[in-house]
Amino acid sequence: MNLKHLAHWLALAETGSFSRAAEKLHITQSALSRSIQVLEEELGGPLVDRIGKKNELTPLGQSVLERARRIVHEAQELRQGAALLQQGGLGSLRVGLGSGPGAMLMTPWLQHMAEHHPTVQVAVSRGSTELQLVQLRERQLDALVVDVRRVDAAPDLKMAHIVEMRAGFVCRQGHPILARQPESVPFEALLTYPIASTPLSQEVARTMVDHYGPRANPAQMTTLQCEEISSLIDVVRRTDAIFLGIVGAARQGLADGSLVELVLDPPFRGGAQLALITLAGRTELPVMAVFRSFVTHWLTD
Repeated sequence: MNLKHLAHWLALAETGSFSRAAEKLHITQSALSRSIQVLEEELGGPLVDRIGKKNELTPLGQSVLERARRIVHEAQELRQGAALLQQGGLGSLRVGLGSGPGAMLMTPWLQHMAEHHPTVQVAVSRGSTELQLVQLRERQLDALVVDVRRVDAAPDLKMAHIVEMRAGFVCRQGHPILARQPESVPFEALLTYPIASTPLSQEVARTMVDHYGPRANPAQMTTLQCEEISSLIDVVRRTDAIFLGIVGAARQGLADGSLVELVLDPPFRGGAQLALITLAGRTELPVMAVFRSFVTHWLTD
């Protein structure tokens, strides 16, 4: 099967128009029509219904679409990877980071690449896990580092466990609740202050409720919520808000004494299971090995 015909078919399926697809491919409409016709003959049926000015995918066309997209993209990646290896290059990398991993990894990763691989193009994307999974599947991102418990298992995803990181409650030095320390803090005492957190998985929510009862459900308990842990930590430094999340994300403040981890009664035993997620079967560029090694070392250090 000719890759060119598949690429032509993808352009038609994505634009929905012979004229726009031909323009995108820099070929004539007649050449595009002939290419699609050859592919339809090979596959044994029509891929698109031509209804007036509209073009709709047939059931066969729908079934072919995703596999054709994967084949064409992997062929492009193979060519790119081969060319880079011939030139001694590493390629480029676009990664998505969940809220906790982003707070811990983004600056060190960019600094590492600037110092050790200054000619490699790297991009870091932040956002919800749900959005980043869509971007990964559409090949807008090459890899994700997220809490695996927020991801449903799927045959097209390859999940490599990295580390389990402890979660807890953190406040600013001088917070009124610290008057109870060094004794442990009753959970109910937290609820008199704003609770700042990222969106949490259902598993973490169940753990919270099991530990402390219905009032600990993050959907009701959390008053300040966003995907950016760094913003939440800044708010905690400046107010009486209390952070709930991966303790490692606050390690700089804990190290310099500006932040304090609270000891609860009973102790909280929860955490995030961080994983590196890629598309199964996708050809990896050499720089992916650099990223995988860095993430594993940094998060388990």
